[in-house]
Amino acid sequence: MFFAISITDRREDLEYDGGVMTCDSCGAYGRYQIFMVCTVLYLFFIPVWRWNKRYYVETSCCHTVYELDPSVGEAIAGGEQIEIRETDLNRIRKGQQYKKCIYCGYETAEDFDYCPKCGNRF
Repeated sequence: MFFAISITDRREDLEYDGGVMTCDSCGAYGRYQIFMVCTVLYLFFIPVWRWNKRYYVETSCCHTVYELDPSVGEAIAGGEQIEIRETDLNRIRKGQQYKKCIYCGYETAEDFDYCPKCGNRF
């Protein structure tokens, strides 16, 4: 008899429309992108059991990642459209800060004092 069993981590994006927010990391306007990471047992390529669910929020502006409170994450996974508060978030990874030249519009993640495209000071 042959069994195909595997255990792996899986990312599932969740539907959430919380509107536009101001990012605490970069100060730009953006949206929250919410996803769940869980460990899944597959039997013949069919997901049978999920455990170790963790919910995360990623900002669309600078891609800072926060861990979301599990009760709020479960409510959003259940289809509720609730507001995410700052107390529900725990920052895990800070996103990249981009500099934008006010003269030519060039964007860079490097820490230059002068724009590499036009030569003006940032």
